[in-house]
Amino acid sequence: MKNLPKFKSVNKLLEKSFRENWDRPALSNYEGDTFTYGELATKIELLHMGFEMCGLKKGDKIAICGRNQANWAVSFLAATTYGAVPVPILHEFKAGNIHYLVNHSEAKALFVDDVVWEHLTEEEMPGLLVIIGLGDLKYIYSQTPEMTRIRDGIFRAFLLKHPNRLRPEDLNYYEDSPEELALINYTSGTSGFSKGVMLPYRSLYANMYAARHVAQPQLDNTSNIVAMLPSAHMYGLMFELLYEMTIGAHTHFLTRIPSPKIILQAFQEIHPSVIISVPLIIEKVYKMKLKPVLDRTKTFRLIPILGQAIKLKIRSELIKAFGGEFNEVILGGAPFNPEVEKFFRHIRFPYTVGYGMTECSPLLTYEKSSKIPKGSCGKSIPGCDLRVDSPDPRKIPGEIQVRGWNVFLGYYKNEEETAKCFTEDGWFRTGDIGVIDSKGYLYLRGRSKCMILGSSGQNIYPEELEAVVNNVSYVVDSLVIEDGGKLTALVYPDYQQAATDGMEKEALEARLNAELPEINKILPAFAQISRLEFMPEDFERTPKRSIKRYLYQRNQ
Repeated sequence: MKNLPKFKSVNKLLEKSFRENWDRPALSNYEGDTFTYGELATKIELLHMGFEMCGLKKGDKIAICGRNQANWAVSFLAATTYGAVPVPILHEFKAGNIHYLVNHSEAKALFVDDVVWEHLTEEEMPGLLVIIGLGDLKYIYSQTPEMTRIRDGIFRAFLLKHPNRLRPEDLNYYEDSPEELALINYTSGTSGFSKGVMLPYRSLYANMYAARHVAQPQLDNTSNIVAMLPSAHMYGLMFELLYEMTIGAHTHFLTRIPSPKIILQAFQEIHPSVIISVPLIIEKVYKMKLKPVLDRTKTFRLIPILGQAIKLKIRSELIKAFGGEFNEVILGGAPFNPEVEKFFRHIRFPYTVGYGMTECSPLLTYEKSSKIPKGSCGKSIPGCDLRVDSPDPRKIPGEIQVRGWNVFLGYYKNEEETAKCFTEDGWFRTGDIGVIDSKGYLYLRGRSKCMILGSSGQNIYPEELEAVVNNVSYVVDSLVIEDGGKLTALVYPDYQQAATDGMEKEALEARLNAELPEINKILPAFAQISRLEFMPEDFERTPKRSIKRYLYQRNQ
């Protein structure tokens, strides 16, 4: 197996980091409170004492459901360092789904946002011993009067145990082992129902090892990170929180909806050391801020000297807009739009595109921005082997399969689905399609479940068509589906921006329909889009902001 690392306990890495960075800032709510590592450790100790007094055991499940905030991180870290199994649940799920996932996971405790709790009821979750509010970390429900007394006496018990406050040398966190279950992460994926992904500690450590030894730049305890991805999703959890806590970095949570305006404002104030994002955010900045400027300066860019000056100016302004102190933007979660990628490479903007999925905690491939070839998502990380199931993996796309330290244990209480996703010789079937070159660089071609079979047997990957549609002005996002033997593009237009520009809904739709012949000029003959269909609101999405394709299919 490729560069197999030597395992280290994740919880002991956290313990060491907390001790060494006791007085340094650890967690902040953007435009709100900041907690040092010492204060974080104190919050965790209070929760540990409560867990123990309530009878929670090592290996018990602890569910967490709420928006991004410092106390979300506190509850997750308290669960794992106690030896319990955290179960992050996306707070945007419907109440019925949250009830179901809490029960399915057999959680004994639930940390929950006030806004989420308004729609839940303890009667629907009879297995819970306690429910704790994320806002103040106080019990809002306990199964027995004894647990209520525990809640009321927790601070007195803490003072008796630590009369001189908690000290760095008091920490003694649970020591985990490689194959041990670290967490259960529920993801809706593209199959139409949530599956509990069981991730072992070796999987978490493999990602941390890659971040520490492969990724650039190398972060340290002076680094700042803006957390704008959902903490309940592995991409945000691993690379905006968990890894940072093991090295003493400072994570700033955007507690509000991460609109481009809020994100850019936070970048200006926090000056992140590295930016973890999904392509959609960068593409929106490009489309709304840069494309109009590029269109206006098209003539000038044809003049070499002026063109070079414009490129340098755009690059400089873009770097400044992103905080000015970052060394790299790391993108993941979805393919990068080819036009936007071409432009960013042209101006030598420091970005890279990784590839991952929940079942691998999440990283499979990465490469530094200075080395990664155009269109690639990098090479496999240490401890991870990749193969492409194809007669010619370099030229003929096939399913990407993986084995290694980063691969999950299976789906919780779902042996049938677990068996389906592994080959007979033990490789995990990702469901993604790609090719791999002679140097080991992976190139994604789409998801096998999304592939459309053309009338003459051609393989049509809708993501490639959508990339063309998404380049049209006023298109926020699109989804190409098979519709009665033809291809229809479902389009979500930017009605708000059009109205700002003085364009009515009907005029905007007419303008976009007029673009269809130009779109089809770019597409191969066997993949022509027959019509556009306009969506009144944005598509329903997974935690990593991918469209839930299964909801929009018409030909199954």
